[in-house]
Amino acid sequence: MNMFVANLNYRVRGEDLKGIFAEYGEVTSARVIINRETGRSKGFGFVEMPNDAEAQKAIQELNGAEWEGKTLTVKVSEPRAPQN
Repeated sequence: MNMFVANLNYRVRGEDLKGIFAEYGEVTSARVIINRETGRSKGFGFVEMPNDAEAQKAIQELNGAEWEGKTLTVKVSEPRAPQN
């Protein structure tokens, strides 16, 4: 399951994100989206977990939780809309 994670502290990196989600099960990938021009985090990222039950547990536990001074938003990632 691919999850969208928003309201990340700008200091958080992919490995940090992977670490917090790994507490709920196997993490296939975790990435924080970086602004190409500034090299800074955009404050959101994506985490992929192969086991849907573990991913749902992570969503339940982490959505609304405080981490690194910010209240996380965690939900199932929606497919990207086609761009013209």
